[in-house]
Amino acid sequence: MTIETTGWIEKFEGLRRLPEDIKSVLIAGSQVLSVPAGTEIFAPGQSADNLLLLLDGTVRVQQKSETGREVILYRVNAGESCVLTTACMLAFEDYAADGVAETDVTAVAIPRATFDDLAGRSPLFREFIFKAYSRRITDLFTLINDIVFQRMDVRLAQRLLELADATDTIRATHQQLANELGTAREVISRTLSEFHRRGWIEQARGEVHLTGKVGLERLVKAAGTI
Repeated sequence: MTIETTGWIEKFEGLRRLPEDIKSVLIAGSQVLSVPAGTEIFAPGQSADNLLLLLDGTVRVQQKSETGREVILYRVNAGESCVLTTACMLAFEDYAADGVAETDVTAVAIPRATFDDLAGRSPLFREFIFKAYSRRITDLFTLINDIVFQRMDVRLAQRLLELADATDTIRATHQQLANELGTAREVISRTLSEFHRRGWIEQARGEVHLTGKVGLERLVKAAGTI
């Protein structure tokens, strides 16, 4: 469904500073779209034809290995753009990962023609693109560092603390947690069993309840991650 609006440009700090003539070109050449949760936004092998700027919702970007293991690379939230799409559009490369709407999503689609035009003639538009690109690349390096060098028990403890809701409950399966951290389900299951033995969590089907947050926080703090 297309939502006709022009106010979206004010939601992005880097775009608010654009001259009025550039704003007009950007608005005229773009489209605001809504898709339901679960929609595949892009997939490996597809061409990147539109830069998406999220107005509402979350898009999960993930990669799957030949063995079927998945790792979540990052999430795109409201007010952000997708760095993989930016990279593919700049390099004229196809996608090498999946993008899935984790919630209902509203986004601005900037087609390649408009993207190329404004990137070529507006320094402020280029600055907006590359600042977002730089921030996300830094996040990806942090992810790589965590996967390679950080202990799994520390990473899992930190992610449980991040995902817990107001009732200290995480609604996720062992496989979903494994995808979050780029590891095998069996590793998550063993680590959760150890957390349970220590009295830090209780488990139910598709849920983890934090019963000893202090212990988890102490583990993370001792590793120097917070």
